[in-house]
Amino acid sequence: MRSTPRPATSRPATSRSATPGPAVPRLVVVLSALALAVAACGSGSEPTGASAAPGQSGFTPPKIEALQSLGTGEGQVNLVHWAGYVEDGSNDPKVDWVTPFEQATGCQVNSKVAGTSDEMVNLMKTGEYDAVSASGDASLRLIAGGDVAPVDTALIPNYADVFEGLKDKPWNSVNGVAYGVPHGRGANLLMWRTDVVKPAPDSWSVVFDPASPYKGKITAYDSPIYIADAAVYLMATKPDLGIKNPYALDDTQFQAAVDLLKQQRQIIGEYWSDYTKEVQAFKSGDSVAGTTWQVIANVAQADKTPVEVTLPKEGATGWSDTWMVAAGAKNPNCAYKWLDWIISPKANAQVAEYFGEAPSNAKSCEMTADPKHCETFHATDEEYFSKVWYWTTPIAQCLDGRTDVKCKDYAEWTRAWTEIKG
Repeated sequence: MRSTPRPATSRPATSRSATPGPAVPRLVVVLSALALAVAACGSGSEPTGASAAPGQSGFTPPKIEALQSLGTGEGQVNLVHWAGYVEDGSNDPKVDWVTPFEQATGCQVNSKVAGTSDEMVNLMKTGEYDAVSASGDASLRLIAGGDVAPVDTALIPNYADVFEGLKDKPWNSVNGVAYGVPHGRGANLLMWRTDVVKPAPDSWSVVFDPASPYKGKITAYDSPIYIADAAVYLMATKPDLGIKNPYALDDTQFQAAVDLLKQQRQIIGEYWSDYTKEVQAFKSGDSVAGTTWQVIANVAQADKTPVEVTLPKEGATGWSDTWMVAAGAKNPNCAYKWLDWIISPKANAQVAEYFGEAPSNAKSCEMTADPKHCETFHATDEEYFSKVWYWTTPIAQCLDGRTDVKCKDYAEWTRAWTEIKG
């Protein structure tokens, strides 16, 4: 769902003191908006949180066979990916998991950074790419469109060490059939200034209470997908609405979320999509509470800003991306080799630290440069991630399995978000 990797400090990439680690990621980026278009590609019938049941997606994908056996690499692999996922040392000589892959497999990596999930989908439709790092708002579209194939995880040895909490989920599988390998995961958290917001909050109420003493200093993520954050809060505080999945909202539920966000608009100081602006706003005190990512908090703390974060008691939204193989991949053997490599302990540890997220391979936690990386990003804490509802695209066919009502699709979310912000 994100168009760019996690933020970085402005420390020179070639500085010898600039070692990988969650406190000071180095790739400087600006976040762009979430993809606006929605393809009606079918639906999921299970919650999208980490505690969700195996992926039963409520539609029958085109019949495409997975690779039956692994052969000799074709000599190259063409990848579409989020920035920061395929690093070859050109951005930072110390950050390179591509060169060792090429040396080990003989597969030359040709990569294309995509700015949005829609761009990823469109690029995969060209037939020019072998694999893609798809977010939850693209994966089912790619499956339903016949653009990606099931994967035989038996041909991907490192899959055995992927956290069970990331396997066979609604955004990476259909009816128990895997369509890729999990790259990593993260949660959208509540951050506050410890010298201003007291006592320490444990609820999203601090950003939704219209009588908040911090009026004008609340911040929120600037995207239509933020409507899901309001829905998560309403799931806990207004159970009579019957919300079971924050991405499956009927007319009444959706209106309740929109009304809550319009009410919140009165206490918002600014919405953020550029991490540098959020860091600066918390440093200056213009913002004292709002949504964030763990790595942004790390950057702010490294800059001596007194902030802390928590996953509130109501739960939160989050993300998990999936590496998928093109249905018509010209280099399927090298694609499989890449999938196995990117979730191998060392490479997955490197990308998780550089990007700022929890790795997908359990063995990666023993190989991070920062020994506390997995603790910081809750990599082994399945109870923590059971409270996270991973981003996915709302569609008219309700993702919670209801068939007696229609849910609001992402186009409706986009229109509502424009109205909410005024």
